[in-house]
Amino acid sequence: MFKLLEGAPKERPRILNEPLRFKPFPRPRVWGGRKLESLLGKSLPDGQNYGESWEISDHASHASEVLGGNFDGKTLRWLMETQADNILGPTVGKQQQFPWLIKYLDAQDWLSVQVHPDEKSVEQLWPGEGSKNEAWFILEAVPGSRIYAGLLPGVNAAQVRAASLAGTVADLLHQFHPQPGDCLYLPAGTVHAIGCGVLMAEIQQTSDATFRLFDWNRKDATGAGRPLHLEESLACIDWTSGPPHPIRVPGFGKNPVAGQIPLVNCPYFKLEYHCQRAKTLLGGTGKLQAVLALSGEGTLGGIGIQKGETLLFPASMGEIPWAPLHCQELLLATLP
Repeated sequence: MFKLLEGAPKERPRILNEPLRFKPFPRPRVWGGRKLESLLGKSLPDGQNYGESWEISDHASHASEVLGGNFDGKTLRWLMETQADNILGPTVGKQQQFPWLIKYLDAQDWLSVQVHPDEKSVEQLWPGEGSKNEAWFILEAVPGSRIYAGLLPGVNAAQVRAASLAGTVADLLHQFHPQPGDCLYLPAGTVHAIGCGVLMAEIQQTSDATFRLFDWNRKDATGAGRPLHLEESLACIDWTSGPPHPIRVPGFGKNPVAGQIPLVNCPYFKLEYHCQRAKTLLGGTGKLQAVLALSGEGTLGGIGIQKGETLLFPASMGEIPWAPLHCQELLLATLP
């Protein structure tokens, strides 16, 4: 007699060798607005302001879901459990979590004055979370908008403590007026705040660890403010680094110049700006890449992509045909 085998056979995963589009995940924020919908084409529920659209996420609070293709409906968490080598490449495929969280941000009010921890401080201050180094690419900035990034020279912990309690900590920070086409890298430990009227793309490590120094005396409908984290912030500020300065892409969005511009080269990601009017090839590096469409429309790897959309290209893919319609600008993230 035949003995029945216990359990059903496990699904054998298809080899991942195609571009991936994910379902955007909008997040309501007290400082947000509706420009993720009006300018970037995101579908937002009525009745709330939204500050973030999570485009690609493997964070514990949300795993992105594939839209279309052979992996339709699968989450990035599932893909990392079954396809890590193909996504990240064989040399880094043992990593258990996808390394990036990619977002669009719509800041219609001030974000808090805040700081993110590095690898050492996050273990002590927020066990279970990761460090958070990040980069911003400015898509829109209304006249007079500001970004605070980095302490002014000579500022010490006692000054930051006193100013945070007094509500004047912004006076201790370097500030500049952002312009569309600015790219700014913020290492963990950099005190920063995004001002009103800024729309941006953000590439960061997979982490949601944030400590607030000041929240502009903002109150909710009940009269309560959001929690502040003075001691944690002081513990993870990098007191040795100077203010970061943006790299500006000339002609962005209005009179772009065909070609590519290196923007960020850090241990966690490389960023490049690309602009083309004719067919060309991207990728072929054998490394994980993600593409954010900054303007225009076209096709990448046979998939349509327009302003505000994001595609992930696994390391297992070869060169990616790019066919812009007229002129298209992209932000290309690559795993180092």
